[in-house]
Amino acid sequence: MRTSHRAKTAVLCLLLCLCMAGLMGRLAYLMIWRAEEYSEKAEDLHQRERTIKAARGRILDANGVVLAANRTVCTVSVIYSQVTDREHVIRVLAEELEMEEETVRRRVEKRSSREIVRTNVDKAVGDRIREYHLDGVKVDEDYRRDYPYGELASKVLGFTGGDNQGIIGLEVQYDSVLKGTNGTILTMADAAGVEIENAFEDRIEPVAGNDLRVSLDVNIQKYAQQAAEETMERKGAKKVSVIIMNLKDGAILAMANVPEFDLNDPFTLNLENAGALSASEKQDQLNQMWRNPAINDTYEPGSTAKIITAAAALEAGVVSLEDTFSCPGFRIVEDRKIRCHKVGGHGTETFLEGVMNSCNPVFIDVGQRLGIDRYCQYFEQFGLKKKTGIDLPGEAGTIMHRKENMGLVELATVSFGQSFQITPIQLIATAASIVNGGRRVTPHFGVEVISADGANVRRLSYPAGERIISEETSAAMRQVLESVVSEGGGKKAAIEGYRIGGKTATSEKLPRSLKKYISSFIGFVPADDPQVIALITIDEPQGVYYGGTIAAPVIADIFRNILPYLGMEQSELSVD
Repeated sequence: MRTSHRAKTAVLCLLLCLCMAGLMGRLAYLMIWRAEEYSEKAEDLHQRERTIKAARGRILDANGVVLAANRTVCTVSVIYSQVTDREHVIRVLAEELEMEEETVRRRVEKRSSREIVRTNVDKAVGDRIREYHLDGVKVDEDYRRDYPYGELASKVLGFTGGDNQGIIGLEVQYDSVLKGTNGTILTMADAAGVEIENAFEDRIEPVAGNDLRVSLDVNIQKYAQQAAEETMERKGAKKVSVIIMNLKDGAILAMANVPEFDLNDPFTLNLENAGALSASEKQDQLNQMWRNPAINDTYEPGSTAKIITAAAALEAGVVSLEDTFSCPGFRIVEDRKIRCHKVGGHGTETFLEGVMNSCNPVFIDVGQRLGIDRYCQYFEQFGLKKKTGIDLPGEAGTIMHRKENMGLVELATVSFGQSFQITPIQLIATAASIVNGGRRVTPHFGVEVISADGANVRRLSYPAGERIISEETSAAMRQVLESVVSEGGGKKAAIEGYRIGGKTATSEKLPRSLKKYISSFIGFVPADDPQVIALITIDEPQGVYYGGTIAAPVIADIFRNILPYLGMEQSELSVD
């Protein structure tokens, strides 16, 4: 019996010794091999981290004028465990931030390590709150995007969200360039979560974003936008777009899309009945308001696309400027009677006169001479099957028949600008490439990236243009399109002292039964050595809707304003 008791006692002692040894081993393991890991975890429990926002880079116009900058604002937050007089904090914040007391109370009384009460607080208000020295209330400086010109080029510049990230336009396209790198502040807190006064503070400074200089010129943009606004109001149009571009290198000098919106208040709709919309309806309307029709929307170009057919036919050698055609006012293609805009017809005319008259039967004949295979070959050669590569998000692609699905009727309608759709930016880029000597250009805004301290400048480059037509064909097209303005349907674009080339268009929207139109004009100057090209599209004008009557004069007015500004003086040439 006594022996059995001793044996049990010995076993128990052995077990206790083993447990103690195991605990000691575990303790040694934690203290020696895992000491660093647990030390870091303990330190994390006593650290408080706050973000220092980086200043976003500015967007500058071609002359260095600031289009997008930053305004200092504040973020007011509370740390629950550090608040000593909750009622006082609630009263002060509700009054200074002009917020409902119950809203402030919910946030102040929420048990969290850090609760944001309000962002984008004016700096003067943030400074006043600091002067109260409220325990547990933090006022951190932040940045809010500021657009000095409000609505100017809103759909091009775009805007940022609450986190200062780009949402649309250049702001999102160049977000990685502009955004910078945030910094942090690390402070120590006690077991209750209260920051320890005079404790070591670790600070990682933010790195400001780079500036972006663009080709947009504020003064030219103002002219373009004003002209678009006046046209929309005068013609009761749904919307109006104007693009002005350097046709040598594709740099865009202006892009107006009215109605524009206020970049400093981008979530307020420019509609009268906006308050009656549901949340989803409002978001749909916002998406439409932010949409850039010059690059996001396609349309049937109508007669401006005759530039494409004419260039292809001259390049292929299937027509000369002196070739004669007959226009009785229509052309029969298979089982279709396709009419000319002049009901009685133009009679006998040369190809040059056919372009000047914008005669559909002439272009139907020229299209038939090219044939489906060759027309599709040039359509692709001109770059129309691909996107332009413009440095804005959401560019739409061309909508064109598949070659195997094209018949003679489709070839006929495509030849004079119907039954396919392109974007305005694609049309102007293609026209520029046809008249600039025959090399494809990449339309773009970005010019250079400049470091925050101005020490480093990186010039942005774009693909070298491929030759799409010969210099001889390009010269012939300049002659043809100058004749359109000097003697043909584009006379209202003529300006005394300047040689202008261009083409008018009046395209009927789908479905045709609605009888709604897009009027447009594309023009370039000087015709013998083009430097600038411009395109206007007027969507659903009321009353007179012919492109030669309502669109051509707008481009003429824009040119009168911007050409002297660009240093292009009038010559002795007079215009009848």
